[in-house]
Amino acid sequence: MVREYRDRIYIRKDILLKLYEFGEMNQSRLMSICGLNNVKHKEILDSMVEKEMIERRDESWGSKSIHKYRISEKGKILLEEVLQRYENLFPRDEGEK
Repeated sequence: MVREYRDRIYIRKDILLKLYEFGEMNQSRLMSICGLNNVKHKEILDSMVEKEMIERRDESWGSKSIHKYRISEKGKILLEEVLQRYENLFPRDEGEK
């Protein structure tokens, strides 16, 4: 079995694109749609929140709290003006999408 590796820039682009397409999502759904591991890739989400590319809101569900994410205005600009152009210049292999 060949294991595909996705560069972090494409992971970030995928996160921004899915949030742009679907709006607000909880962490589990976002990670699932992007094909990411909750534990392994959480640091990427935290970094994107810190850099104001995405916004995180905590919502209480009884005694638990869930994280909900949505793309920020800064994230939309980054997606449209930088990341899409980057992918146009350096397209992924078909297996990476």
